[in-house]
Amino acid sequence: MKTKITELLDIKYPIIQGGMAWVAEHNLAAAVSNAGGLGLIGAANAPYEVVKDEIEKAKAATDKPFGVNIMLLSPHAESIAKLVVEEGVKVVTTGAGSPEKYMKMWKEAGIKVIPVLASVALARRMERAGADAVVAEGCESGGHIGESTTMALVPQIADVVKIPVIAAGGIADGRGLLAALSLGAQAVQVGTRFVASKEAVVHEAYKNRLISAKDIDTVVTGRSHGHPVRCLRNNMTREYARLESEGKSFEELEYLTLGALRKAVQEGDVVNGTVMAGQISGMIAQVQTCSEIIENMVAQAQKLAGSAMQWF
Repeated sequence: MKTKITELLDIKYPIIQGGMAWVAEHNLAAAVSNAGGLGLIGAANAPYEVVKDEIEKAKAATDKPFGVNIMLLSPHAESIAKLVVEEGVKVVTTGAGSPEKYMKMWKEAGIKVIPVLASVALARRMERAGADAVVAEGCESGGHIGESTTMALVPQIADVVKIPVIAAGGIADGRGLLAALSLGAQAVQVGTRFVASKEAVVHEAYKNRLISAKDIDTVVTGRSHGHPVRCLRNNMTREYARLESEGKSFEELEYLTLGALRKAVQEGDVVNGTVMAGQISGMIAQVQTCSEIIENMVAQAQKLAGSAMQWF
């Protein structure tokens, strides 16, 4: 499956793993890269030394390209921006802000820069700033989201930028991959499906919660303060909704969720922790290796593409 993204990033398949906080560490990144996709290490709020160690471990685990996702609101963002240059990282994806201040440094180092965004205006801005591609992320995604759906957002961005577009949100199998390519994307970014992989260093309770989830089990919190987050319903989301309905401040609501994602991912508290997950959770029936996930996704997309040609 050759596309502009597979050529740009020197990967076998047009599948990128999302840079999920507390989930996207070196084991998962290396497994996805070894399987022919592009694995990402999610820097999140981690300091320089922690991310450096993750990068070095990923290098030891794969000789394939991998990247780092940098959350630009992190207090460590500037040091991580320099670290990826020092370590010779091939690809950087960014979220929660604009990477423009680092663009010159990254481009001079030969790094491919791919911002994650949720609007046409931001896509145009990132193209002007020198981005190599953009991830158009629909609100079906888990974690922090925008307002537009993937189906609506991807073609609108693909219509106005010349750089490749990567679709994210609501993609779990070959049907989603083929649909994204049909919408004008050159690759997909997959998050939630890779959480339920054997290589993901995530508590079994978190993975089991994904497997047991139904189509209606995700909820979006934080809309009242402009910081919507999609996760699976539990005691924490119900309490958050109650406080939100009472008009509590953003700071009070943030205090409720402080450390809640780590609690779910590492400790397995899926009742009181934040179980970030996309709407595709209801499609996940089993834990598989990253290789199985990718191979099945590609095989299904290719089979469907062949069938579709018979319709015309």
